[in-house]
Amino acid sequence: MKLACVQENLSRGLGVVTRAVAARTTLPITSNVLLATDEGRLKLSATNLEIALSCWVGAKVEEEGAITVPARLLSEFIGTLPNENVDISLSGKTLELRCARFEARISGMDADDFPPIPKVSDGINTRIEADVFHISVSRVEFAAATEDTRPVLTGIYAEFEGDGLTLAAADGFRLAVYKAPLAAPVSEKSDIIIPARALAELNRFVPDQTEPVEVVVNAAKSQVLFRLKNLEMVSQLVQGSFPNYSQLIPQSHTTLANMDTAEFLRATRSASIFARGGSGIVRLVATPGGAPGVGKVTVSARAEEIGDNEGDMDAVVEGEEAKIAFNAKYLTDVLSVLDEERVALEVTNPSSPGVIRPIGSDSYIHVVMPMFVQW
Repeated sequence: MKLACVQENLSRGLGVVTRAVAARTTLPITSNVLLATDEGRLKLSATNLEIALSCWVGAKVEEEGAITVPARLLSEFIGTLPNENVDISLSGKTLELRCARFEARISGMDADDFPPIPKVSDGINTRIEADVFHISVSRVEFAAATEDTRPVLTGIYAEFEGDGLTLAAADGFRLAVYKAPLAAPVSEKSDIIIPARALAELNRFVPDQTEPVEVVVNAAKSQVLFRLKNLEMVSQLVQGSFPNYSQLIPQSHTTLANMDTAEFLRATRSASIFARGGSGIVRLVATPGGAPGVGKVTVSARAEEIGDNEGDMDAVVEGEEAKIAFNAKYLTDVLSVLDEERVALEVTNPSSPGVIRPIGSDSYIHVVMPMFVQW
């Protein structure tokens, strides 16, 4: 192997693929990154056996070759170099690097010993616009479970049907559902569960993309491929049946409060400071005004040994007065990802789930379980 590439591009590529490097592993080679020449470019790959990331970097290739070296060591060293050409060559199993007046030699392992990066070609093929993909994932991934007690809840349910995609995530305390259009319709309906971590990692790089994200689903091999410009991710699917989330969405409400999203978020964040000493609970009271549709929503929190706070917001309140309490983090999580100016909170009673919907859009719904408090 003998090639040259720009330090900035190499550093960026390593920053991408190292997101898939195994942190703790019984297979030491998965702590490495694979460097290989590929049709006049340098291909970087890493895998933790659940997800695999590959990134292509422009290079001037003189000799073909491949090697794997410790990912963290290589990434940190390249990150310290000046933004000039990096000359890379291979001597046996030693990777030699030269850039300006710096040079290094890194001992590697044979590329043949590196776990093969899955190739997903057969299956359902579609595309989704990059901005649509980014919004879709952003509005659901935070609601997935982070603990493995119920593995299916650590994933995001994805249903491809016709020219639409539905994503859903739940952790037992909240549910997020988002419906998005596909840029290319699918030939047949398919529903899979994608690890939330995989989609969250991929979503870091999507905002830089202008071309649609290509998606290939091979349910038979339990794999999904996402292809961006100069980047590919292959992820194993989560096995199991996702809960029937439509049964968790309340079909009616007794009170609806329509308020400014930014004000609601500000009031919740303010209350959450006091909620830290009170089990993270914030209380909401929606009060109708004297005239139809006029009213206010009060957000408060209190902790016995710290103190309390209260904030009022103007709101269009329809129905009767309502009281409900939520985990402060659950409220700030959902309000932080909304870019619509106004949001609706639907309440039935203090012990029933609350529903949050952005005003002017029927593509997103968020359900939050209430906290039980003494009013």
